Amino acid sequence: MSDITRLGKSLRMSQIVVYNGIVHLSGQVDTNGKTAAEQTRAILANIEKLLEDAGSNKSRILQATIWLNDVADFDEMNSVWDAWVDPENPPARACGECKLALDSLKVEILITAAVAA
Repeated sequence: MSDITRLGKSLRMSQIVVYNGIVHLSGQVDTNGKTAAEQTRAILANIEKLLEDAGSNKSRILQATIWLNDVADFDEMNSVWDAWVDPENPPARACGECKLALDSLKVEILITAAVAA
């Protein structure tokens, strides 16, 4: 049985959980950006850092779940996502509209990835 590694722990959650060679990131948001593009850019930069901390990278992403506060931001978010995602290794992805924790949040992204070999 593999050990579970938890990084960035708080009382409520861990930013990263690694188990059995799989990296699970908590949902990532940005509270500084005003637009969906700004928030997406900041979120993806943070995801890259968290994946690196977990021994992975964006080419190892298995699945992405993206929540938008307003589906009208879909094209704006995708313009940033499409420029960032590894074109040789695009993950399985879902994107939907939902009420996020704060009205100012436009995007939240949840990532599952494989640990780098």
